[in-house]
Amino acid sequence: MASFGRFIRLGVGAWALLLLVIVAPASSGAQQVNPTASSVKEQQLLQELNRIQGRVSIPDQRSGVLEQPQGREWREFRNVTLRWIGGVAIVGMLAVLVIFYLTRGMVRLESGRSGRTIVRFNMFERFVHWMSATCFIILAISGLNITFGRPLLLPLIGFEAFSEWSQWAKYAHNYLSFPFTIGVVLIFLVWLGNNIPSKLDVEWIKRGGGLIGHDHPPARRFNAGQKGIYWIVVIGGGLVAATGYVLMFPFYTTGIEGMQMAQIVHSIVAVLFVAAMLAHIYIGTIGMEGAFEAMGSGEVDVNWAREHHSLWLDEETSRTGQPRRAASAAE
Repeated sequence: MASFGRFIRLGVGAWALLLLVIVAPASSGAQQVNPTASSVKEQQLLQELNRIQGRVSIPDQRSGVLEQPQGREWREFRNVTLRWIGGVAIVGMLAVLVIFYLTRGMVRLESGRSGRTIVRFNMFERFVHWMSATCFIILAISGLNITFGRPLLLPLIGFEAFSEWSQWAKYAHNYLSFPFTIGVVLIFLVWLGNNIPSKLDVEWIKRGGGLIGHDHPPARRFNAGQKGIYWIVVIGGGLVAATGYVLMFPFYTTGIEGMQMAQIVHSIVAVLFVAAMLAHIYIGTIGMEGAFEAMGSGEVDVNWAREHHSLWLDEETSRTGQPRRAASAAE
C-alpha cells in the first residue's frame, strides 16, 4: 500500500509539472506587447521616452508623474526663450521711446493754453483707470521678478533679501490680480462704445496721429492710438487674467501639459503687455503736454482738446455749452 501511495503522489506531481509547462508560456505571451501592433504609435513611444512615472496612494494620480519630456521643453522656454522675448520687447520699447523723445521731444500745445477747460473723464472713469493702472504696475514688477529677478536682482541684494522680496511679491501678484481683473472688465464695459474702429482711425494713422510733424488729424473721444491701447488692455488683460487663474488654482481644469501651456501664454502676453504700456505711460506723461491732466484732474485745456480730439470737442460743446474757464485763469 505504501508503494501504491507513493506511485499516486508521483503521478499527480508529474501531471502538475506538465500543466505548468504548458500554461506558463501561454500566460506570459498574453502579457507581452507586440511592438508592430497598430495600437503602438511611434510618436507615443517618443513622448514616453525618459518619462518617470509611478503609482501613488493619494487621490491625485497625476502626482505619480515625476518627469515628462515636455517639462524639459518648458524649462528651456522659461529659462532662455522667455528672457530673450521679454528683454527684446521691454528694452527695445524703452530704447525706441528714448530715441523718439530725443528727436521729437514733448508734443507741445502749438496754440498755447486757452485758460478754459472741459471735462474729459469723470471721477468714476478715473477711479477705474487708476485702480487698474496701480494693480498693473505692481503685477508687472512682481511678475518680471519671476523671470529676471534671479539673474539680475539676486546678485545685487543677496539671497536673504531676495527671498523676502520674492515672497511678498508673490503675495501681491496673487491678491492684486482680482482688482486688476475687475478693472479690465469695467474698462471694457465703460469705454466700449468709444473704441469701435472706424474709417476715421485709418486717416488718423496715415497722418501720424499728431506725433510725427505738426499735423493734428481730427478724432473723436478716442483716437486710433488710444483705441489700440484699449484693445491691448482688454484682450491682453483678459488673457493674462484667465491664464493666471489657471496657474493660481492648478489642476482644477487641466493637467500638467495644460499648466505648462498656460504659463507660456501668460508670460509671453505679459511681457508684450508691459512693453505696450510703457508707450502708453510715455504719451500720458512726458510725451505730450496736457495729456496727464485728463486722468489727473479729469479736465483738459480746450486748446488741447481742439488739437487732439476736435470732433469730440465739437460734440461736447454742442451738448453742454461753452467750456468753463479754468480756476487759475479766473484768478
